[in-house]
Amino acid sequence: MIIASQTQTFTSKFPHTASDSVVIVGDKPLTIKKVAQVARYGAKALLTTKEEVLQKVNSSCEWVAQAVASGEPIYGVTSGFGGMANVVITPDLAKELQNNLMRYHKVGAGQKLSLADVRAGMLLRANSHLHGASGIRLELIQRIETFLNAGVTPHVCEFGSIGASGDLTPLAYITGALVGLNDYYTVDFNGEEMTAPEALKLLGLEPLELLPKEGLAMMNGTAVMTGIAANCVYDAQNLLALSLGAHALALQGLNGTNQSFHPFIHQCKPHPGQIWSAQQMLELLAGSALIRDELDGSHDYRGEQPIQDRYSLRCLPQYTGPIADGISEIAKQIEIEINSVTDNPLIDVAGNASYHGGNFLGQYIGTSMDRLRYYLGLLAKHLDVQIALLTMPEFNNGLPASLVGNSDRPVNMGLKGLQITGNSIMPLLTFYGNSLTDRFPTHAEQFNQNINSQGFGSANLTRRSIEIFQQYIAIALMFGVQSVDLRTKKIANHYDASQCLSPATLQLYLAIKEVVGKAPSEERPYIWNDNEQALDEHIALIAADITSGGRIVKAINQVVSI
Repeated sequence: MIIASQTQTFTSKFPHTASDSVVIVGDKPLTIKKVAQVARYGAKALLTTKEEVLQKVNSSCEWVAQAVASGEPIYGVTSGFGGMANVVITPDLAKELQNNLMRYHKVGAGQKLSLADVRAGMLLRANSHLHGASGIRLELIQRIETFLNAGVTPHVCEFGSIGASGDLTPLAYITGALVGLNDYYTVDFNGEEMTAPEALKLLGLEPLELLPKEGLAMMNGTAVMTGIAANCVYDAQNLLALSLGAHALALQGLNGTNQSFHPFIHQCKPHPGQIWSAQQMLELLAGSALIRDELDGSHDYRGEQPIQDRYSLRCLPQYTGPIADGISEIAKQIEIEINSVTDNPLIDVAGNASYHGGNFLGQYIGTSMDRLRYYLGLLAKHLDVQIALLTMPEFNNGLPASLVGNSDRPVNMGLKGLQITGNSIMPLLTFYGNSLTDRFPTHAEQFNQNINSQGFGSANLTRRSIEIFQQYIAIALMFGVQSVDLRTKKIANHYDASQCLSPATLQLYLAIKEVVGKAPSEERPYIWNDNEQALDEHIALIAADITSGGRIVKAINQVVSI
């Protein structure tokens, strides 16, 4: 009864996923989306029941036991670790070696990782072990399943892994909690903090003593950094879609043209991301009364405004295309890592051998997360230019300065302060775009880990970059909504943009207005007088909705497919 009630409490915290959602682990490759379903939205993770998969797990565990009994030399099983691999471990000390591994790696520092990132790491550790190359008991993998489905998440620190021998220290916290090593290991049990042994009692489980190879199998690997990376890519895909939505609102607010997205242009330079970006913009703008519809090849002089749009509008597919291509490539790399075996040594039962290698090096995570932060900085830089166009009467094609709503009230300054806040965030995102992976220490762990990926650190920097961008995109969307209301006034002599927007951006517009509690109105735009709302509250509401995958994300995902 305790477990059932705890599980019910846990899943109720995730309203965006059906309570009966299930992800099977070990049957087929996991996707980034499936990782997010388990890690963030309460989907149950169930281990496969395929006999051939479970037999591989059991066979590799038996192989290790036999190798230890026969005195076969195997790294980390009958030898010490890392630079001390020359130390011989006798069979009678093989268990103690594994259980000691968790103790000397409980050295994390800093704040706690988010529960979602830890849960993602746990899921990936189970998925890796089900390949049957790690020499670990099925019982340990089943504990991960139990913890995930009961809402029990070990506390893991944000600092402690150089991403060389995988995530040794973060995984030490997870492993120590799973086996209930002692009270030093704590967990979140559906919002309540308690010691790992206390959690095991509530789950009806006994503490476990690790067998030979199991500590190394649990702690050697890229699971946590990859879990963080998977969550970051999931968010980045949503943020790319929202960026296009913000551009589509801004373009309508600026009375821009759709001609820049004509297929003929992009067939002449057929990069996949460029073609995709142009097609998405055409679909986002189709049916809008606020744009210049020039897909027929027409060109009209516009007085003080250039005959063609400025680069931030006209070159949008060429600018966004490489970002879209890059995020797509990163997603593929992360999904390969998600479905890989990343510990060492690896057990080849069929070949009756163990192999010493380096699948635990998180270089793919480090470089992909460095790139992802760089792309986020580029996205922010582009949005910053659109915001600048919207606020300047010299360039915004007749809108009021700083998008003031009620110009009859002279003290109104409109979105001037909001732009400054955006200006304070954008440089942070471009700064976070600097690489970390090339800054590794060469002397780590007796010069054994003399190349190291910094994948865990890079993934954590990317998590922070994502969080900052979620605030920034909220601001960009606020500018977009205000601009289309004001443009509607010039086009239709009222402020209700819902009557003039393209159908594809209408749902995004309505979702934003609903989140901030501002219904469309013919009498007033989104922001009328400065003193009628607190814009910081609007930023927070929009960003929180985006973070949770709420109405705004759902609205854009209906029209932008990534």
